[in-house]
Amino acid sequence: MEDAKDYGAVAKLAHWLVFALVAVQFAVAWTMPEIGRDTRPEGLVAWHLSVGTLILLVVVLRLLWRLTHPAPPQLPTVPRWQRSLAGLVHFLLYAILLALPFLGWGNASSRGWDVALFGLIPLPTLFADGSRFGHALGDIHAACATVLLILVGLHCAAALYHQLIAKDRTLRRMLPWSTRS
Repeated sequence: MEDAKDYGAVAKLAHWLVFALVAVQFAVAWTMPEIGRDTRPEGLVAWHLSVGTLILLVVVLRLLWRLTHPAPPQLPTVPRWQRSLAGLVHFLLYAILLALPFLGWGNASSRGWDVALFGLIPLPTLFADGSRFGHALGDIHAACATVLLILVGLHCAAALYHQLIAKDRTLRRMLPWSTRS
């Protein structure tokens, strides 16, 4: 039986699904060809667009779930400054996970690329082909991806701190196989 202070099964699934998709996305981003003037949205570039679209979909669904199913309260042993910092990092993670796909989508639109979820569900064009603003979004997209990596690192470091040093249930509350014994 799940502890009331643990996250629910849907929240855990969404958390780890976003984690897996972001990990795949970074692997694809690092191995895909450099995007230049003549780059076509094929192969790994097409996968990058599709995985980004899927991340956007899952994050939106996760936020909708969270609106109707609030996170359990943080453990009372966690100091107030850590709770505040955790709230800020979570807010920034959600904000960047929402912004990154839109930035990439806008950049792709300005290149005249069709954006579709795995080639099946086409998405509307956000900017006209050749849009200078849309092209600039590519650089912002890359910078935000670096910020996302830093935030994920902070998030993981905090989880490990709670597991290995504070020895509280903070990490275990989000592990998919974890239940309170």
